[in-house]
Amino acid sequence: MAAPKKGRKQAAQGKPGRTLVLIMIALVAMTGGMFLSGHTTPRLGIDLAGGTSITLEAKNEPGQKNAINQTNLNTAVDIINNRVNGLGVSEAEVQTQGDRNIIVNIPKGTNAKQAREQVGTTAQLYFRPVLAQQPSTGAAEKPTPKPSDSGKDKSGGDKSKDGDKPKGSDEPKEEATSPSGTPTTQGRSVTEALKADATPSSTTDAKDDPAKDKKDDGKKDPSPTPSGDPTAQLQEQFAKLDCTDKKARAKVKEGIKPSDPVVACGENKNGWDKFILGPSEVNGKEVDDAKAVYDTQGAAGWKVTMNFSKTGTKQFADITGKLASKQPPQNEFGIVMDGEVVSAPYVSQALTTGDAEISGSFSQDEAKDLANILSYGALPLTFKEQSVTTVSAALGGEQLRAGMIAGAIGLALVIIYLVAYYRGLALIAIASLFVSAALTYTIMTLLGPTIKFALNLPAVCGAIVAIGITADSFIVYFERIRDEVREGRTLRPAVERAWPRARRTILVSDFVSFLAAAVLFIVTVGKVQGFAFTLGLTTLLDVVVVFFFTKPLMTIMARKKFFASGGKWSGLDPKRLGAKPPLRRSRPSGPTVPVDSTTPKEA
Repeated sequence: MAAPKKGRKQAAQGKPGRTLVLIMIALVAMTGGMFLSGHTTPRLGIDLAGGTSITLEAKNEPGQKNAINQTNLNTAVDIINNRVNGLGVSEAEVQTQGDRNIIVNIPKGTNAKQAREQVGTTAQLYFRPVLAQQPSTGAAEKPTPKPSDSGKDKSGGDKSKDGDKPKGSDEPKEEATSPSGTPTTQGRSVTEALKADATPSSTTDAKDDPAKDKKDDGKKDPSPTPSGDPTAQLQEQFAKLDCTDKKARAKVKEGIKPSDPVVACGENKNGWDKFILGPSEVNGKEVDDAKAVYDTQGAAGWKVTMNFSKTGTKQFADITGKLASKQPPQNEFGIVMDGEVVSAPYVSQALTTGDAEISGSFSQDEAKDLANILSYGALPLTFKEQSVTTVSAALGGEQLRAGMIAGAIGLALVIIYLVAYYRGLALIAIASLFVSAALTYTIMTLLGPTIKFALNLPAVCGAIVAIGITADSFIVYFERIRDEVREGRTLRPAVERAWPRARRTILVSDFVSFLAAAVLFIVTVGKVQGFAFTLGLTTLLDVVVVFFFTKPLMTIMARKKFFASGGKWSGLDPKRLGAKPPLRRSRPSGPTVPVDSTTPKEA
């Protein structure tokens, strides 16, 4: 009966050497991946690297309910990201946090005041008539008499393939006719999701019929000199404008007013188009709603529907009535978001009902992106600055050094305690600590380029706290082993008998720590989440290290003479631990014969 049981125990213990090799292979693989990725240090947060961090909280507009949703927040993130990039910031981060917050992290070297102005204002959406348009090839060009079709969406518009000159056919409907046209290639989604390859066609309806977009071939000849007679200054600016230059695009947005004609840029599949646009005719706030819908009846695929307010309906009817009688590209109106052309559809009749459609062989994502951009002009969301933190590069460096010094001091104190109290066992604990530190460092480094994890000061604090949590797991296991040795057992069985009890305690303790970190991560906003994330990560790594490194290493060391003999410096000396002597029974050498004391002895 005993032999099979012993065999099962040996099978359960397995070969600890294999487990050690497994975790070392994983560590080497992650370290190799870290070097191959070109990122050998963790990304630093604003408080350590220097820069500005802005936390925005979304608020519903009065009378609007349930406007704070993921779709609207993502649209706001895209627009704010475009604004920050317009400042020439290459490493800025804009991301949602929780269900109503947006975090904007802008690295050092950026004008903090200008950044706050950019991210704190509401998106500006206007409908402007197109006076002239031509591709921007990077060289200064003047508009020529050859007509060109208008561009399609940019920052959330419907992106399409190269197209031909506009060709339309009126299709009778119940209450209006629906002209058809071919939209231009000009356009790019804020979310970078518009990647349609099919050549779209746009239509414009009074009610259900499409508000057609006109398509532009990037290789077409430039647009005609505008008949709207823009000023010579605008014409000169238009001729010199190079929309392929990021700084030029940012500069052309400066100081523009809705009541003035402007020069603007818009991106298309083949590059950038430049426009001369007239004064704003309709404010984007007059768009009551914009939705992406699928046209099942007309087989036109995905399209975007717009509904205007009462004021917007009148304004839109006026502008479409004026544009319908003109020649391309002056029969187009540019939808301009934050100074860049989102879309430039054309019309062939006045739209007086306040309803319009834009169709163009959109994919579902393309249609939704354009609808989000259009609706954001009237998005029932405002943002309140919850916190703004600006840290200089010098101060960030000092905080990083202080955090590293604090971590080194904490680690040194733990090591001193382990050596003084556990002696030889401290070698196992120190080796485990260094393995845990190596795993933490490589994972944090790899998380930087993958999920944009940035190590901030609270995260450093979480890593320092984790030193104590990890050391606590070793102490629990070592004390269980010592308890078994005190009971009079030798080291090898003591190591195996102590593990089940220690394992339960370690798992319960780490579960409580991880639960606290998870709750903290969910309910907090901003930098505190860095602390919670690091605490949770290191708690999980503590379980991995104890199970896959500390326990197998302890099993192997228990076979070595230094530990098995219970030497003075092993930390497992039975005498020093007050171990009980083993119980042993002595067997008699022969039968015992009773002696009768009353029997007289012979002389």
